Amino acid sequence: QVQLVESGGGLVQAGGSLRLSCAASGRTFSNYAISWFRQAPGKEREFVSGIRWNTGATVYEEFAQGRFTISRDNAKNTVYLQMNSLKPEDTAVYYCAAAAGRVVLTSTQYESWGQGTQVTVSS
Repeated sequence: QVQLVESGGGLVQAGGSLRLSCAASGRTFSNYAISWFRQAPGKEREFVSGIRWNTGATVYEEFAQGRFTISRDNAKNTVYLQMNSLKPEDTAVYYCAAAAGRVVLTSTQYESWGQGTQVTVSS
C-alpha cells in the first residue's frame, strides 16, 4: 500500500500563495493517480486536483482551474499543489490520496490517504 505524507500548509493572506507537498512511499506508483482533496469545517470532502503518475495527465475541479497547479517529481516521489490567488473560501484541511489507475473524483475510490495539512486564508 502507498503511504502519503502532506506538508506545506499554513496561514496566508488572501491573494497569497502556498505550495503543498505529498511525499509518497511504499511501492511503485507508475500505475497510480495521486489527487488532492480538501475538507472545510462542516462541509464534505471535495476533489481539488489529481495527476496520473505515469502519463502526467492532470484533472482540476472548476474552482482550482487557473489558480492551482498540480505537478510531480519522479525522483522525489512527490506530488505538489501550487496554490495561487488564494481566497478565504480555500480554507480547509488538504489531503492527498492515491488510487490505482486514472484520476477519479470520488473519494471512496482512493485506497490511501495522508494525514492532512491545514490551509488557512485570512481576508
